[in-house]
Amino acid sequence: MAYFFLRLVPPRPRFPHDATGEEMAAMKHHVAYWHRNAEDGSAIAVGPVFEGEGAWGMALVSAQDQQAAQALADADPIIQSGHGFRFDILPMPSIILRPSAAGNE
Repeated sequence: MAYFFLRLVPPRPRFPHDATGEEMAAMKHHVAYWHRNAEDGSAIAVGPVFEGEGAWGMALVSAQDQQAAQALADADPIIQSGHGFRFDILPMPSIILRPSAAGNE
């Protein structure tokens, strides 16, 4: 397995503060998707990061390779919604996890 940092880049710098109702509805599907990935073990950590006047999203994932990480990103409902979101996918050669996060309580 390999680790990847996925940065969800929103369509505008002030998102989510200027989000439309349609975008927020799509975000609910996005959140549910990442909850499922966390439950199945591919997503290690997922959440919003506030920066300046807006926010972007991050996901730390475990995947077989870059292609598998790309497939996770491509399957995200927010990407498929056509609202202008995109992912930057960055490989992480290693990570350090606290034991409880790694399942070694």
